[in-house]
Amino acid sequence: MDNDEPLESETTEEAETQSTPHSSDEMLYCEAESAPAVDKGKPTRESSETDLEIEDTEKYFTTGQKELYMEACNLMGVVPVSYFILNMEESYMNLNHHGLGPHGTKAIAIALVSNTSLITLELADNSIMEEGILSLVEMLQENYYLQELNVSDNALGFEGAKIISEFLQKNSSSLVSLQLAGNCFKDQSAELLFQALSNNYRIKDIDFSHNEISDKGGEILGNMLALNVGLLTLDLSWNHLCGRAAVSLNYGLRSNVTLRTLDLSMNGCGNEGAAALGEVLKNNSSLAYLNLSNNDISNEGISKISRGLEFNECLRSLKLFLNPMTVEGALSLITSIRKNPRSKMEYLDISHVMVSEQFVRILDGVYNIHPQLDVIYKAIQGLSAKKSIFQSSNPMKLIQIYAEQNKIRVVDFFKSLTPTGLMKMPVGEFWKAMIMQNKIPLTRYQLRELIKRLKDNTGMVNFSDLEMMKP
Repeated sequence: MDNDEPLESETTEEAETQSTPHSSDEMLYCEAESAPAVDKGKPTRESSETDLEIEDTEKYFTTGQKELYMEACNLMGVVPVSYFILNMEESYMNLNHHGLGPHGTKAIAIALVSNTSLITLELADNSIMEEGILSLVEMLQENYYLQELNVSDNALGFEGAKIISEFLQKNSSSLVSLQLAGNCFKDQSAELLFQALSNNYRIKDIDFSHNEISDKGGEILGNMLALNVGLLTLDLSWNHLCGRAAVSLNYGLRSNVTLRTLDLSMNGCGNEGAAALGEVLKNNSSLAYLNLSNNDISNEGISKISRGLEFNECLRSLKLFLNPMTVEGALSLITSIRKNPRSKMEYLDISHVMVSEQFVRILDGVYNIHPQLDVIYKAIQGLSAKKSIFQSSNPMKLIQIYAEQNKIRVVDFFKSLTPTGLMKMPVGEFWKAMIMQNKIPLTRYQLRELIKRLKDNTGMVNFSDLEMMKP
């Protein structure tokens, strides 16, 4: 395996002198089909070590996925991953922390070209390098079944960002979710990736968390959001974004009509950024989940956000944990929600703030107007431990007692909360229905515990597991 070079290192003229003229992209295509490869006009990226040079051409077209993977591992000089072999037909594959390296990743990419069952592939922390990410994007342009890819913590850097940005510009795969956290992306990389996303309409969820993107990259981010028409979820947590980036976001989100979830936690937006985002909240009609935890926002910035909440009709969840705000800032938030009869707010996280009894009294009035709302705060100043003992009762046990007394099944009680008797409900609708019902009075603390138990991995409250519970 000597002279290992990037796939683009050979020229087209050198490729034409070989006795078997296959680029690595054409080779992946050829291995997956039962007919000769077709030249799709893609850029030639070749290396003698990445081509499967199988002498028996009949075997070349008839080999199964397992055998093909074993042959690729042999050619690349890597040990086959038994977990991959055993789970080839599953829809979910977790290969995080397997030490694959670029050659191991190449072997897996070859085997996945013709795979029709895998939907989610996890490859975090595998040192896949530039060659590995190139193999994966080539595979993705032939595999039309894979939808979610995690290549976080692979230190892809600028060279990896270039390959990914070229792939995103093509809009030629079925990928809808891409996790790129912890890949040492700085502003130069962010510029390439954000520009590529400007015209990408396929990617719905993307994760740029734990990188090194600062305000310069954030300015390009605003332009991207103004143009993008597909993105639903954007995670930018744990970067170096400050006030200027948030101002650019203001520009982008004024035009964006699709983004529903934005995570800016663990940055440094400050009061300047909070003011810009407050303006966004006044007019934005799509953003439903916003995380601004630990952004150095004081009461001054919180007041700007509160002003936006007075007019907002779409935001459902706002997280402000670990910002230097006090009960005065908390009061401005709930007062703004009270003033807005069209508010959709369901969840407000200020769980680091000690509130007063006055705050709780005002909040109870807000709950009467917006029963779907749940505000998480740290504690009430001066509240004795005895006053909170009642909260420890098991909410599911209370529901079981009610079901036994009324000779019904537990699941029937939950189904009675839904208009059509379905087995699932959005968390916000479930919360509101439980608050409004008077059969089993639960505190908000108990209701939170109940939701934790019933919420599934899609974020819905799911009663189906209770179907078999005996009366």
